[in-house]
Formats: sequence, structure tokens, C-alpha cells
Amino acid sequence: MNGVTSVAAGDELGEGPFWDVRTARLSWVDILTGRLRTTGDPAPVTVTSPLAFAIPRRDGGHVLGVGRDVVVRDPEGGLRTLAHLDGDARADRLNDAACDAAGRLWAGTMSSRREPGVAALYRIEPDGRVDCVLDGLTISNGLDWSPDGTVMYHIDSPAQRVDRYPFDAGTGRLGDRRTFAAIPAEDGLPDGLTVDAEGGVWVALFGGGAVRRYRADGTLDRVVPLPVSCPTSVAFGGATLRDLFVTSSRHKLDDAGRRAEPLAGNLFRLRPGPQGLPKPRFAG
Repeated sequence: MNGVTSVAAGDELGEGPFWDVRTARLSWVDILTGRLRTTGDPAPVTVTSPLAFAIPRRDGGHVLGVGRDVVVRDPEGGLRTLAHLDGDARADRLNDAACDAAGRLWAGTMSSRREPGVAALYRIEPDGRVDCVLDGLTISNGLDWSPDGTVMYHIDSPAQRVDRYPFDAGTGRLGDRRTFAAIPAEDGLPDGLTVDAEGGVWVALFGGGAVRRYRADGTLDRVVPLPVSCPTSVAFGGATLRDLFVTSSRHKLDDAGRRAEPLAGNLFRLRPGPQGLPKPRFAG
């Protein structure tokens, strides 16, 4: 495995990396500043904050998570609200999101105060219809699907585990939850995740200073240490989808912590070996 290199700097809370195979560029968000950033483009697009995610659309532009609203940004920069997520107001904003192979958006909410059980995971159809698919969560976080599309992986961070659900690709319905991997609290908080072409599940450990890969059977395969304590999410990209990009945060660091971790808030790249998969874009 090649070493870790820094690609971009300056995020307070970098999140949501997405490699667009059409443009051969990586986009990600800085949640707290409301910036949508793209590799190769020195000028980020400032939308509004908190900006939880920005996933490319099939028709161009992005679908955004803004507060508790799902917002469509067209290729010219125009914004329109597609859906508002109701539910417990203590789940004060959207968090991580991903699209399934049919182009449906799956987006979760979170409680900034970590109030247990008030958040949820929603499925948003391209026409804006919303269904709550999981409730009783606290910080809905990383999610992705197995290479054959029959399993969905999902993280509720304070639960300290990665869950797996049987997934019906036709209906978008989930089966019963099973624990895929339990993560001790002392190892960090499970945050974003992605699945590679071999079915391996890569998890960023916030506060743990590392990314882990789990085999498809849930056993730990490897641990990749990073030069920052708070990686947030992961995505494969590059010409052959063999580069793993990792976003990070410096938001919780005080002045001393920022001096100790000068690379906190950077976007990193490494080459761990396995190949990634192209990620679906939103169909709405």
C-alpha cells in the first residue's frame, strides 16, 4: 500500500467525498462553512450551512442536504427544495447520504446534542416522495451497498457498530438488522463508510485516527493509520478507482490540538490495493 498524501487543506468539517466518473473529479463538502469543493477547481461553491452532503445528479448539478431540507442544485447553480424531512425536531440537521443503484437518495438525520433515539434514515424518491425507513437513531452516518446490491450497510455512530440489512433493490425495502462489525469506543467513533469491488467495507474512525477495512464476512482485514485524529469519510476514485480519498475534521480541536495536528481538516489520498466501485448519482 502506498503512503498517505494530502490533496487539499482547510476544512473545518470535511465530509461526503464522491468521485464522479463522468468528470474524473472528486467533490466533497465542508459542512460548517457550507462549501462544496471539487478537486481541480480552486474556487469552492458556497451554498449555505450546514451543508451535510452534495451528491451529483444524473442530469447535472447536485442534490444537497441543507439543514433538514433536500435541495436540488441545477447545473447553473439554481436551487429548489425537493423535500423537507419532518420528524423529531431534536434531530436538528441532515448528515450522511448516498444513492442506491435505482437513483433513490438515502439520507439520515442527527442530533447535534446526541439525544438518543431522535434521528432517522429516510428514502427520498426522485420525485420528492419521502419514506422513513429507520427510526430510533442518534447520528445516522455512513451507508453503502454490497457489490451485488443485496445488502445495505449503515452506521448509527453512537451505537459503535456497522449494521447490515438485506436490501430489495426493486422496492428499496430493508430486511432485519444484523450487526456486521462492533467497534470498541476506545478505537473511535464509526463515521463514513464505502464498499469496494471485493465487498470489503471501509470505515473512517472519528477520534481513532484510522480507517479500517472489514471483509464481507465482518472480520477485520486491516487498519490504516492516518496523520489526523478525526477522519470523517471515505470514497474510492482516480482513473482506475484504486485511490481511497479520506476527508477529515479539525472542528473539535482547540488551539493546542490544531498545532499538534497541522493536517487536520485536510483531504487525503492513499492506494490501499482493492478497487472501488462507481457510485450512483441521484435520479431526481
